[in-house]
Amino acid sequence: MPSALSRLPPVHEILQSAQGQSCIDAHGHAASLACIRELLDEYRQRLLDGTADIESRESAAGQIAGAALERLDQRHAPAMKRVLNMTGTVLHTNLGRALYAPRAVEAAMRAMTGPLALEYDLDAGRRGQRDDAVQALVAEITGAEAACIVNNNASAILLVLAALAAGRETIVSRGELIEIGGSFRMPQIMESAGTRLREVGTTNRTHLRDYEGAIGPDTALLLKVHPSNYQVLGFTHETRCPELLPLARRHGLPLVDDLGSGTLVDLSRWGLPHERSAQDALAEGVDLVTFSGDKLLGGPQAGFIAGRRDLVERCAKHPLKRALRLDKVRLAALEATLALYRDPDRLAETLPTLRHLARRPNGMRAMAQAILPALAAALPADHAPEIAASQAQIGSGALPLQTLPSLALRIPAPGASAERIARALRHLPLPVIGRIAEGAVWLDLRCLDDPQPLVEQLPGLAALLAERTARELP
Repeated sequence: MPSALSRLPPVHEILQSAQGQSCIDAHGHAASLACIRELLDEYRQRLLDGTADIESRESAAGQIAGAALERLDQRHAPAMKRVLNMTGTVLHTNLGRALYAPRAVEAAMRAMTGPLALEYDLDAGRRGQRDDAVQALVAEITGAEAACIVNNNASAILLVLAALAAGRETIVSRGELIEIGGSFRMPQIMESAGTRLREVGTTNRTHLRDYEGAIGPDTALLLKVHPSNYQVLGFTHETRCPELLPLARRHGLPLVDDLGSGTLVDLSRWGLPHERSAQDALAEGVDLVTFSGDKLLGGPQAGFIAGRRDLVERCAKHPLKRALRLDKVRLAALEATLALYRDPDRLAETLPTLRHLARRPNGMRAMAQAILPALAAALPADHAPEIAASQAQIGSGALPLQTLPSLALRIPAPGASAERIARALRHLPLPVIGRIAEGAVWLDLRCLDDPQPLVEQLPGLAALLAERTARELP
C-alpha cells in the first residue's frame, strides 16, 4: 500500500500534464487546483481501502486531471440549459415561453454589446424617456393614446392599481379573481397595490346591476380580468366591457381591461381561435388595457399598459414604475418584435411563436419520418415508436380549452418504463422534453424546427437507457 500511495503524483505535476492544462484552459487555475486536491483526497482514501490501484505516476496524473476536467464540466454546466420543446405546449412557461424572432435577437445583441440611446433624446441632446421608442410603436399598432412598459403583466396590473386606486376600492367580478402560475392571485396583487377589493356577482354569473350596486364614493375603477387559464361553462353570465362602459362613464370611473396573454392580431386569419385583441378592447372604448409581451405577442417578457394618455402618465410617474421597468436588452428586443407587426402578412414567417402556432400536421410528417428510424434504433424492441396524431396546446393561459391538431412520435411505455425513457431523453446533451400520457411517451413535433440536432444525439439514448436499466437491477 505505501508503494501505491507513493505513486500518487503531486498537484503541480497533475496541473502540468496535458489534461491538466486543458482543465486550466476550460475552468481556470483556482477551480482546477481545488478540484484536483479534492480528487487526490478521494484517490488516497480508495488506495487505503484497497478499492483502487495506480500503474504509474504519469498515468495517474493524466487520469486525475481528466477526472477533474469532467467533474468541473458537470459542475460548471449552465443551470439554464437549452432544451428541445417536444411537449406539445407552444408557450410553455417552464421552458421560457415565446422564442425571440431573429430581428429581436439581433436587436438584443446590439443593446448588449454597445451603448445605445436608451434614455437619451438625440434631437434635443439631453435625457429622454426610456419607454419612448416602444410606446410609440404600441400606440401605432393598437391605436392607444399612450403606453407604458413594465416587467410583466402582473406588474402592469400592480402599477395600474397602485397609481389609480390606492386607498380606494376596485370592483371586480367574483368569477375573475384568478390565480396565475406560481400561486400569484389577483386579490393578493390588489392588496399589494394598496387598493381594496370589492368583489361582485357570483363565480358563474355577474350582471351589470351587480357592478352598479357596488359603486360608491370610495370606488376608484372597474376592473375586468381575462380568466386566462380556465373557463367557467354552463349556467353563466359575464358582463362585458361594452355593457360596462356606459356605467363607468356615468360615474366618471376608468374601465381597465386586463387581457392576460394579449394579442395584437386576429389569430383567426391563420386558422387559430379568435382571441380579443388590444385593438378590439380600445376600439370598444376601454380606458386602459394591460397584456403580456412574451405570450401570444411573441416577444420578451414584458407588460403593457395602453390607453388614455392621462391615465398612462399617472402610471408612468408612479414610484413603482422605476422598480418595474425593463432593462435595455428586453426593450431593444421588444421594439424589434413590435416592428414586425407593421407587416402582418409575413408575421407567420418572421415570428417564431406564430409560426409554431400556425403549423399544420401534414407539414410535420416528413420530419417525423426522418426521425423515426434513428429513434427506433435507440430504443428497446418492445418500445418501438410510431407516428401518431397528437393534440397540442397554446399554453401560458392563452385559450386554455383550445387544442391544436399536431403530430408526434409516440413511444409505448407502460408503467415505470415511461418515466425511465422520459428521464433518459432529458439527460441527453441537448435535453428533450416530452410528455407522458396514455401509457406512452409523446414527442410532439410542433415546436421542432430542425430534426438534425435530435437525430444526431439519439445514439446516446440507447447507452443512457442501458445504464439506467443496469442501475435498477438487483
